[in-house]
Amino acid sequence: MERNQEEELRALQDTLYFIGGKWRIPIINSICNGNRRFREIERSIPGITTRMLSKELKEMELNKLVKRTVYVDTPVLIEYEPTGYCRTFGNIIQEMINWGRAHRDVVTKEAAES
Repeated sequence: MERNQEEELRALQDTLYFIGGKWRIPIINSICNGNRRFREIERSIPGITTRMLSKELKEMELNKLVKRTVYVDTPVLIEYEPTGYCRTFGNIIQEMINWGRAHRDVVTKEAAES
């Protein structure tokens, strides 16, 4: 099977655009780990600002990655959950976690041996 490098590059660029931001993966990870409310998500990600989380969640909703549900109650309750489409990225995130751990081990082992 012949590979189309131009198409592969476009697909890689699309993927990197999706994960390229500093906060997107940590937000997805937080939501997939059961944090549903804005403050829960915010507290689970050290360093993220309220403004940045709000901006990212809106963008992720537009990109069909999270579903925002508003429960009309007193006070109003808003919850976020990953869409099925977002969950298709789960295996990639897990592999990134595995690779990051292995990479850290390689780098720290080499530093210790030096």
